[in-house]
Amino acid sequence: MPYKIINFLEKHMKKSKNKNFGENLLENYKNFLDNGKTERECVSQIIEGAKANGYIDISEADTLKAGDKVYVQKMNKVVALFEIGSENIENGLNILGAHIDSPRLDAKQNPIYEKDFITYLNTHYYGGIKKYQWVTTPLAIHGIVCKTDGTTVNINVGEDESDPVFCISDILPHLAQEQMKKAGTEIIKGEDLDVIIGSIKPSKKDENSDEKDKKKKKDEKVTGKKIILKLLKEKYGIEEKDFESAELEIVPAGKSRDCGFDRSLILGYGQDDRACAFTSFAALMDSDKKPSRTSCCLCVDKEEIGSVGATGMGSHFFENALAEIIARLNPEYSELSLRRALANSYMLSSDVNAAFDPLNTNLYDKDNASFLGGGLVFNKYTGSRGKSGASDANPEFIAKLRACMTKAEVNYQMAELGKVDQGGGGTIAYLAAKYGMNVLDAGISVLSMHAPWELTAQEDVKQAYTGYKAFLQLK
Repeated sequence: MPYKIINFLEKHMKKSKNKNFGENLLENYKNFLDNGKTERECVSQIIEGAKANGYIDISEADTLKAGDKVYVQKMNKVVALFEIGSENIENGLNILGAHIDSPRLDAKQNPIYEKDFITYLNTHYYGGIKKYQWVTTPLAIHGIVCKTDGTTVNINVGEDESDPVFCISDILPHLAQEQMKKAGTEIIKGEDLDVIIGSIKPSKKDENSDEKDKKKKKDEKVTGKKIILKLLKEKYGIEEKDFESAELEIVPAGKSRDCGFDRSLILGYGQDDRACAFTSFAALMDSDKKPSRTSCCLCVDKEEIGSVGATGMGSHFFENALAEIIARLNPEYSELSLRRALANSYMLSSDVNAAFDPLNTNLYDKDNASFLGGGLVFNKYTGSRGKSGASDANPEFIAKLRACMTKAEVNYQMAELGKVDQGGGGTIAYLAAKYGMNVLDAGISVLSMHAPWELTAQEDVKQAYTGYKAFLQLK
């Protein structure tokens, strides 16, 4: 059966009549993971859920007042949702900021090639991955192909049981003596992460043909690449040149699952950072009190490669979105109002933290590590080694959050990523802190972070959701 190129929204978007995401929170979370393996798919789900809860596109609102709910999106890969509070917005917002991109493989712009009867998709990995983890695992292809006539083809192949999947091959152990001597970073090279998308039976060579006949046969030869391109052309109208304007992401195929006999864990792709993105979004949607301070859920792109580009936190997207909000609240808009609103805001940089690994205890300072099931993780600073690249939160703000969590009966833990000289990592916190706002990293513990399949604790998802709801009411 040939693979299907489908409209993702028609097939996978579940339009639930239940607007409360906290009901069946874990099932809703797993559905979000399964139906949101790319930034575009996450944004589509978020906007769909926001509309069901009364949010409108900001372009539909000429003015705004307390209680109004709007969203702003850009390039279908970053979105900010605002519920307008009763206070002057210059007093600041309560912001939950997460990212919705995850490590993966991206198809190159000239991706399809054939080598010795096997057809491949040429890729470039995205974000920090252990390349050897991606071989011999079932893969799916998600994304879009944009054609010069202005039409767009949505692609989702490998998720249905009737779909084929794709994979990257590896060397058999019998011939891998040299491979196994290499360092982990060299076992599989980036240029070898090419995905098998087809094959063709070798044909016998006609040794008796003259050169003219050989050339003619070569021109007429049916190859695996030609077969696939013909299939794309005949069934879906895609030419090989159309891949020059495509955005295809190769991700692990399959659904997230409960893990463990006690079902205490969730195994799924992209939980860094969609675990925090979903719970942040759900907390805003389920807010049961009208906020005094304007509430915001911000879901950005490109964090895994440095928060760069037009849809990353390093762009002016959030600043511009907030300017649009203020201009609709106050006809006499001023730059000073924007600067005051940003500087007076509170933000939780809703990003995951490394869970303590009992099989690799030497990597952690156990007294300052986060544990699966331990609740929401507060990380005062990230960065690496000497806090390089960190946003170091003020203790006054942390104390305010501690009181907030205690009142809401939220379990939380204070932690760092790992031992001081072991390594490190960053979040979007420092990019928000540049405005002068109070920012603290607050997220969910993840085991096997950045692997094709990551582990979180169900209890932590619940605690994050409850904690984020409490934060949105912080004054």
